[in-house]
Amino acid sequence: MKVDFCIVGGGIVGLATARALLERRPGASLLVLEKEAALATHQTSHNSGVIHAGVYYTPGSLKARLCREGNRLTREFCRAHAVPFEVPGKLIVATDSPEVARLGALGERCRANGIDHRALDGAGLRALEPRIRGAAALLVPSSGIVSYTALSAALGREVQSRGGEVRLGAAVTAIDESTDEVRLALAGSGAVRCDRMIACAGLQSDRIAQLAGLDPPVRIVPFRGEYFRLPAALSGVVRHLIYPVPDPALPFLGVHLTRMIDGSVTVGPNAVLSFAREGYDRARFDLRDTAATLGYGGFWRLLPRLGRSALAELRSSLSRGYYLAQCRKYCPELRLEDLMPYPTGIRAQAVDRGGALVHDFLFADTARTVHVLNAPSPAATAALPIGRMVAARTLGEPDPYAPAA
Repeated sequence: MKVDFCIVGGGIVGLATARALLERRPGASLLVLEKEAALATHQTSHNSGVIHAGVYYTPGSLKARLCREGNRLTREFCRAHAVPFEVPGKLIVATDSPEVARLGALGERCRANGIDHRALDGAGLRALEPRIRGAAALLVPSSGIVSYTALSAALGREVQSRGGEVRLGAAVTAIDESTDEVRLALAGSGAVRCDRMIACAGLQSDRIAQLAGLDPPVRIVPFRGEYFRLPAALSGVVRHLIYPVPDPALPFLGVHLTRMIDGSVTVGPNAVLSFAREGYDRARFDLRDTAATLGYGGFWRLLPRLGRSALAELRSSLSRGYYLAQCRKYCPELRLEDLMPYPTGIRAQAVDRGGALVHDFLFADTARTVHVLNAPSPAATAALPIGRMVAARTLGEPDPYAPAA
């Protein structure tokens, strides 16, 4: 089989890229290869379901530029395809003096990124959220919620309506790039040839890059994010999304209360090293994945940088009481029995050889392939503009989101 474009990975970024390519090249032959039995099985469907506004990201970074555009495009897509979404807004809550100071810095970052926001004192916070306690808060009205699984299903239908094909259960085992084409061997189902290959492989992004002959400058270190769900009686505990002021030592946003699109409220996540890239069960151990992490020098250089934050995250995993205490700082009515089971997520965190967490989106190319090496949060929010940017990169066109000269 020979196609013009082959996308490896049927998560939201891969599907958005497929859509963008078919928009740019109507009538092109395109194939999406997904190793699982359904689309959007991993990071896309294991997250908080938040349409982020772009509060936290360094001004001028890809995250900052693409998140804000993604917030707008995601809502437009949902309206056009009847995907339910809401925009309740986010409150970032400071509970002590150091957090109040960091909250002020987040307000400055909102200004730099052009994001609508409003600073609140404790009384202003209580007026909006009577059951939340804090010394101050930052209101970000444009933060929303959606099911990214439902959004991905709509993307998949659109890709197919434009003539693309989606093949499930198609794991790539080898990639051979020549001057004329790229050949992909599939587990148990022959091979595919294409003119251009785009890898949006998430948790396996570094491995797919290695199959293609690259030596990526990063490796994926998986972190498990553990969530809980509140009982139905507490579904009205908050009106907004409630976030703590994030720890600047970590790329994670802390344990938060999230209104979900189905009306429930989740608590989480924490961020704990996982011993399996797809280990949603905390007892899961994958020898290959663990060996890849422990055998990577960048991981050992990372550990001292995480320091006490890593120990606190581990403690939150081992003790529900400690986990609950993170929430009770701003929602004191919650009790241990309110923390009900909810599916875990795995974050594909890219770490460079020097042990630094790679915060921004990261790409690599060969003559006929493009690889999305790092697409952490807010990649789901930013998927539509990421797809447009990757499509332009694949076609040799100017970056549609390049900063103005």
